[in-house]
This record gives sequence, C-alpha cells and structure tokens, in this order.
Amino acid sequence: SQYNYIAIEGNIGAGKTSLATKIANDFNAKLILERFKDNPFLPKFYEDAARYAFPLEMSFLADRYQQLVDDITQFDLFKESVIADYDVNKSLIFASITLPEEEYALYKKLFQVMHKDVPKPDRYIYLYQNTDRLLENIKKRGRKYEQSIEAAYLQKLNTGYLEFIKNQHSDNIKIIDISEMDFLKNRGDYLRILDEIVS
Repeated sequence: SQYNYIAIEGNIGAGKTSLATKIANDFNAKLILERFKDNPFLPKFYEDAARYAFPLEMSFLADRYQQLVDDITQFDLFKESVIADYDVNKSLIFASITLPEEEYALYKKLFQVMHKDVPKPDRYIYLYQNTDRLLENIKKRGRKYEQSIEAAYLQKLNTGYLEFIKNQHSDNIKIIDISEMDFLKNRGDYLRILDEIVS
C-alpha cells in the first residue's frame, strides 16, 4: 500500500499487538512489537504507582527509543513495509497521566532530545474500544499485574490519546472504533478495519 510505516495504537487491552501481528503476517511486513514483558518496574507500578511511575516511564522511554532505533534502521522504509504495535509518543501520553508536573516537564525535555530524528509513521491508527470491553480483554488475557487496572485509569489514557491526536492536526491519523468488532474471529470485521486503515 501507500503506507510504508504504520503504527497501531490504542489503550491497554485494545488489540494493538493482535492486529499488528495479523496485518504483518498477511502482508509480509516487518513487525515491531513493544518489549514490555522484560520491564521490572511494571508489576511494581501497579502495586505502588506514586513510587514507581518515574522509573517505569524512564525505562519505557529508553527501551522504546532503543528498540525503534535498532529495528527501524535495519529496514529500508522506501522498500519495506513496517508495522509497529506502538508509537513513540505513547511515552508522553502515559507519562502525562502518571507523573507529577515537575517530573513530567523533565521527562518531556528528555523525550524531545531523544526523538528528534526517529522516523515518524506515515499512518497512525488509534483503535478505540469502550472501557468495559478493555477491562474484559485485560481480564481475558490474564496478565497478573494488570488485573488491578481500574476503569478510571483507562478513561484517563483514552482522554490522553484523544488530546494528543487532536493536537497533531494530521491527515495521517485515523481513529477506528472496534468496540463492536472481533477482527480475530470475524473476517468481515478484519477487512473493514483494513479498509479504514488505507482509506
């Protein structure tokens, strides 16, 4: 397609990784998946957010930057298609919710220095799911440390994403409401989403 680098974004439990993986497999694209499983601060953050928010966000900042630089520089973005299940701005969106003002200001400064030259996706997809569906998906996938996530936190994240999107003023961003869809079980839903991505 006309998009060589697509980022699939969305709230926790929205289906980002499942969709990115499916598209990459079907279209023989390179896949970049966020490596959050190895983050030692993540389970601790869900137990004590105030204490672990800053080290968590800093470690994500470093990991996402490193991963994108490593992975994207291996690809020729003019010849190969790349699909990622996150966009670097995710770091800012989460940090704006989890960090106090002064820490966030410092974090933002670091983010801007680091990400000056990181390639930007030429298509940014935000998968919207309503909060009940997100909670259901989180429960279903059974990551122990996620089971304490509350609806209010997911709603804040959704607001953060929508604010970010609104401020981009970009034609390359698309919000797709998949609250009533199941793209893994229903091929029609999957094809509808693909159609939305390229239209």
